[in-house]
Amino acid sequence: MTYALWYWSEIPGRGEFVRLALEAGRIPYEDKALARDDVALMRDRGGRRPEPFAPPYLVAGDLVIAQVAAILLYLGESHGLAPADPRGRLLAHQIQLTIADCVTEAHDTHHPVAMGAYYEDQIAEAARRADDFRTERLPKFLGWFERMLARSDGPWLLGADWSYADLSLFQLLDGLRFAFPLRMERLAGGHPRLTALHAAVAALPVLQPYFKSGRRQPYGDGIFRHYPELDAA
Repeated sequence: MTYALWYWSEIPGRGEFVRLALEAGRIPYEDKALARDDVALMRDRGGRRPEPFAPPYLVAGDLVIAQVAAILLYLGESHGLAPADPRGRLLAHQIQLTIADCVTEAHDTHHPVAMGAYYEDQIAEAARRADDFRTERLPKFLGWFERMLARSDGPWLLGADWSYADLSLFQLLDGLRFAFPLRMERLAGGHPRLTALHAAVAALPVLQPYFKSGRRQPYGDGIFRHYPELDAA
């Protein structure tokens, strides 16, 4: 079966977490965002029953699966991208949900008041939100992920083999490095295992064709945005 992945065009966003799993698992899929036609996305989503609240969503035969964590839970169990035992699968899902929490907070640094308003309409509030995220929330998230790696039985979050949770943590770290380069560089020294995991995923042989293909969308608009005034060491 070839899956269909629906997401907004021209931004990596939350869709990239799913793409990395599909690519690393060598799972056949059609990336609908490559058509760069968000009208088609809206039309397809509106015709689905049940209708997904928002992309990304994955069409798998008769299944329509929305929400990144739910999609990855399904792919992890169906394609061996998560531990085989229930305890391990639940832990991978827990980690993914924590990554989702951090993603939301990173996004809200530049849109703390209204999703539909421009960043320029909420600059003062964004500065306050970003300061709290950099100084309070980000160290807590990174510290927890670092401890998860330290307590693992192997080099990856869940032991000797990588899982979709490792791929998602890579994407989170990569996006944070783009959005907050000064702060992430300052925190890197205290989180050596996170630095090593980011490098290890970036070097996975199975992902090299994707990274070199030009299909990986660049950062810019979307979740991870770099506003110099929101970053500080």
